[in-house]
Amino acid sequence: MDATALIVQTLLNFINIYLVLLVVRILLSWFQTADWANSVISFLSPITDPYLNIFRSFIPPLGGMDFSPILAILALQLISGALDQVPVMAGF
Repeated sequence: MDATALIVQTLLNFINIYLVLLVVRILLSWFQTADWANSVISFLSPITDPYLNIFRSFIPPLGGMDFSPILAILALQLISGALDQVPVMAGF
């Protein structure tokens, strides 16, 4: 495996894992009253909030709803799609 392909594959795996963490964080934010959810959210918040805060600066919460995760997930999907094309452009 070429070094470029290895780096691209590693980045794609990281993005996929981070997407799962974001989705879990978003789903658990609906269950804030459950004690078990609070412990998981307190673990995931330092990992996901710095990335989500970038998008929260563009779209503040409207009516108590935070739409920034939609943009955050969309951005990761676009980056993932662009990275999928890198081995094709390099001739692999």
